[in-house]
Amino acid sequence: MLVAPRLQIFDLMACDVYWDFDSPDPREQHKFLVAFYPTGGPPVHELIDTITAYGPNGYRAEIANQPFTPKNRNGHIYDRTTDSHWYMLNLATGFMEPGEYRIEVAPKDGGAPVVASRVQQAGPTAALVGAYESHRKVIYESFSPGQGDVLGDAAPRQGVEVRWSSLHQLAGQDAYYIFRLSQGASIAEFDTQNLHWWDNIFVQRATDRTAGLNRDRVTVSAALEPGTPYVYFTEITDSNAMGDTNICVFQPHQSFRA
Repeated sequence: MLVAPRLQIFDLMACDVYWDFDSPDPREQHKFLVAFYPTGGPPVHELIDTITAYGPNGYRAEIANQPFTPKNRNGHIYDRTTDSHWYMLNLATGFMEPGEYRIEVAPKDGGAPVVASRVQQAGPTAALVGAYESHRKVIYESFSPGQGDVLGDAAPRQGVEVRWSSLHQLAGQDAYYIFRLSQGASIAEFDTQNLHWWDNIFVQRATDRTAGLNRDRVTVSAALEPGTPYVYFTEITDSNAMGDTNICVFQPHQSFRA
């Protein structure tokens, strides 16, 4: 017996973003990230009509049913590690007002909307961003390999370790870390749709409740091609559960050559 494809939300992230990328955009932003389970059939974007975000005082935003790019910052991203899609919308309009935010996903078949919600708090943003801003330069300079480093001829290209200083070490501030690596030499070449490797702490949390907590290094399990440039960024959050996350710090990109 065939089972009909199903729209089902894995989790919802609606949170503040401290945008510390090399760009003219303001640092105080916010985002929505809706992660879906595999549908059991066609990709999720073929089943969705609209995705709408609602919040306090008449807040409303539309998440586009289109591929996400660094330019539009609004659409779906395929995660081949879980064979599923997630939708992300980045908004350069300041931090969120505290309160409840809700996502409504309208399916193309006219069925009932799929809904998820969470409550945004301001306190975690103030604590994490304050600690980060006080130690930003030290953290930036601590990444290794990074900042144009070149791996030595005898260095391994499998199981490469990337290290940095954590906020717990520098300021006693607990935080979680997410690492994303792409081929490329700069932020302009970072390909969100084709990551070479990343550590999905939101999935890891299912078997490790402390996944990503105060992490100061990762071991990249994917092999690196000698002579190839790689670019990465490390995101700092206040939780390893999407629905509990209030703040994400997007740190500056780092690059090295394998």
